[in-house]
Amino acid sequence: MPQLVWQKSSFSTGGEGECVELAAPSPGYLHLRESDRPQEIATPTPRALAHLLHALKAGPLSATP
Repeated sequence: MPQLVWQKSSFSTGGEGECVELAAPSPGYLHLRESDRPQEIATPTPRALAHLLHALKAGPLSATP
Protein backbone atom coordinates (compact mmCIF):
# COMPACT_ATOMS: atom_id res chain seq x y z
CA MET A 1 0.00 0.00 0.00
CA PRO A 2 1.45 3.43 -0.92
CA GLN A 3 2.17 5.94 1.83
CA LEU A 4 -1.03 7.87 2.53
CA VAL A 5 -1.03 11.65 3.00
CA TRP A 6 -3.57 12.50 5.70
CA GLN A 7 -5.34 15.87 5.92
CA LYS A 8 -7.20 17.02 9.04
CA SER A 9 -10.79 18.13 8.66
CA SER A 10 -11.28 21.89 8.84
CA PHE A 11 -14.04 21.17 11.37
CA SER A 12 -11.70 19.38 13.81
CA THR A 13 -11.19 21.21 17.09
CA GLY A 14 -7.43 20.87 16.89
CA GLY A 15 -7.03 19.15 20.25
CA GLU A 16 -5.11 15.91 20.60
CA GLY A 17 -7.22 12.91 19.63
CA GLU A 18 -10.12 15.02 18.39
CA CYS A 19 -9.43 15.12 14.67
CA VAL A 20 -10.99 13.43 11.70
CA GLU A 21 -8.49 12.86 8.91
CA LEU A 22 -8.98 12.11 5.21
CA ALA A 23 -6.64 10.62 2.61
CA ALA A 24 -7.43 10.28 -1.08
CA PRO A 25 -4.74 8.05 -2.61
CA SER A 26 -6.40 7.95 -6.04
CA PRO A 27 -9.63 9.08 -7.71
CA GLY A 28 -12.62 7.16 -6.43
CA TYR A 29 -10.98 6.09 -3.17
CA LEU A 30 -11.26 7.83 0.19
CA HIS A 31 -9.89 6.81 3.57
CA LEU A 32 -11.14 8.22 6.88
CA ARG A 33 -9.77 7.81 10.39
CA GLU A 34 -9.82 9.40 13.81
CA SER A 35 -6.44 10.76 14.82
CA ASP A 36 -6.55 8.97 18.17
CA ARG A 37 -7.06 5.59 16.39
CA PRO A 38 -4.91 5.86 13.26
CA GLN A 39 -4.79 2.08 12.73
CA GLU A 40 -8.59 1.96 12.19
CA ILE A 41 -9.27 3.20 8.67
CA ALA A 42 -12.68 3.36 7.01
CA THR A 43 -12.80 3.25 3.21
CA PRO A 44 -16.27 4.31 2.10
CA THR A 45 -17.25 4.73 -1.51
CA PRO A 46 -17.69 8.36 -2.53
CA ARG A 47 -21.45 7.75 -2.78
CA ALA A 48 -21.67 6.27 0.74
CA LEU A 49 -19.63 9.16 2.13
CA ALA A 50 -21.91 11.67 0.39
CA HIS A 51 -24.97 9.99 1.97
CA LEU A 52 -23.33 10.06 5.40
CA LEU A 53 -22.43 13.75 5.09
CA HIS A 54 -25.95 14.57 3.92
CA ALA A 55 -27.43 12.74 6.93
CA LEU A 56 -25.07 14.51 9.33
CA LYS A 57 -25.94 17.92 7.91
CA ALA A 58 -29.66 17.12 8.18
CA GLY A 59 -29.56 16.83 11.95
CA PRO A 60 -28.90 14.51 14.87
CA LEU A 61 -28.61 10.84 14.11
CA SER A 62 -30.22 8.36 16.43
CA ALA A 63 -29.19 4.77 16.98
CA THR A 64 -31.81 2.14 16.32
CA PRO A 65 -32.05 -0.73 18.81
